[in-house]
Parts: sequence; C-alpha cells; structure tokens
Amino acid sequence: MRTFDLAALSLSEGGEYVLGKKDLHSQACYFVYGTLQPGEGERLIRPGHGYEEILCAVGGPLTLHTAHGDIRLDESHAIHVKETDSFLISNPSSDQAVVYVMAGGHVRPDI
Repeated sequence: MRTFDLAALSLSEGGEYVLGKKDLHSQACYFVYGTLQPGEGERLIRPGHGYEEILCAVGGPLTLHTAHGDIRLDESHAIHVKETDSFLISNPSSDQAVVYVMAGGHVRPDI
C-alpha cells in the first residue's frame, strides 16, 4: 500500500490535489483534497460529463456560489454534485483556512 501526503501535494499544486489515475493507476474512483485560505474564493467545482462527486467541508464552512444563489455548507456537511452541476466555492472566514474533500467516480447507467 502507498500513502499520500495530500496536504503537501495540495500545497504544491496551488491549493488542490486530485488523487486519481496518475497515482492510483485506475479510473474507478478519485479523491480531491483542497484548501482555501482566509477569504479565498472562486474555485470551480464541476465534475464533468460522466462523473459525480460528493463535496464535504472538513475544516470549516464553505460558501457555494450557484446559479440559484449562495449556499453555506457547514463543517462536516456534504452535498452530492451531479455531472451537470457547476459552481464556485469560497472560504467566508477572514482568519482560518478551510479544508474540503471530494470523492468521485464514473457514472454508470442502470442495468
């Protein structure tokens, strides 16, 4: 088994790291680890065609800027992000970084 320092990898990639095919050698699933610094925002969340994700605010609340208005996602709360969804997230805190994670995978048609 291999371990991954997601905080360090995220830092090296500008605040977000996708643990996926290049690391896992599989397309079955992926995991995203991200950090938003105080007041930072405008990070795009968009799974894309054929993918769905679960977004969870881990280290504090997030603000989701959607076409239907802003939504607060409190710490330890999660949402299901469908393949057609697209929105921006931001950190509403002025003094604390916020960690979020996303788990995703391929959408499979019902058989």
